[in-house]
Amino acid sequence: MALNVSLSSKFPPKSPYSFSKPLNFANPLVSFSGQSPTQLRKSQLKSQENLLLCLSESVAKTSLLALVSASLFLVDPALAFKGGGPYGAEVTRGQDLTGKDFSGKTLIKQDFKTSILRQANFKGAKLLGASFFDADLTGADLSDADLRGADFSLANMTKANLSNANLEGALATGNTSFKGSNITGADFTDVPLRDDQREYLCKVADGVNSASGNATRDTLLCR
Repeated sequence: MALNVSLSSKFPPKSPYSFSKPLNFANPLVSFSGQSPTQLRKSQLKSQENLLLCLSESVAKTSLLALVSASLFLVDPALAFKGGGPYGAEVTRGQDLTGKDFSGKTLIKQDFKTSILRQANFKGAKLLGASFFDADLTGADLSDADLRGADFSLANMTKANLSNANLEGALATGNTSFKGSNITGADFTDVPLRDDQREYLCKVADGVNSASGNATRDTLLCR
């Protein structure tokens, strides 16, 4: 019987999978001259073994890559969000720290980003360069605290006690709210404030900061 084979001038697109070993696919319905049925069967079995070996290697490599990728994300939160300063051994970023007592502590560059700090006590704490970005400090006590260079961007400072606090060089950009806050004796030197916030604070500003000797109204550039 004559076997007619037609070859197309265009080859099918290359498979996205590549194998390190050549594959020999034998058609069990076609008999090749020079090969006995036994030799043909052995050739077919060898091709199947090669295919299975290559597939196993591909699956192993894929599994290893997935395992390594997962390990990059499964990190202990305490290591990922550790704050600075002596309190850094505990997580203070993105946490609910309502009513927590930090009074008198040294918390330089501590990370309190996005944390809930309602009624938290920071009285007399050293918080130079600390970050309160987008934190909720509603009703928090920050009186007598050293807040120089701290970041209060987008923070909620509603009804916070900032009496005699030193906020020199602190950031208060965005929608930072000081509504209802006690700022008697607070030092706002070089604090960037929106015009509406500055106008509001000037209406309630009074006193002199005991540490810097600056009058609150003067640091707010009140008219």
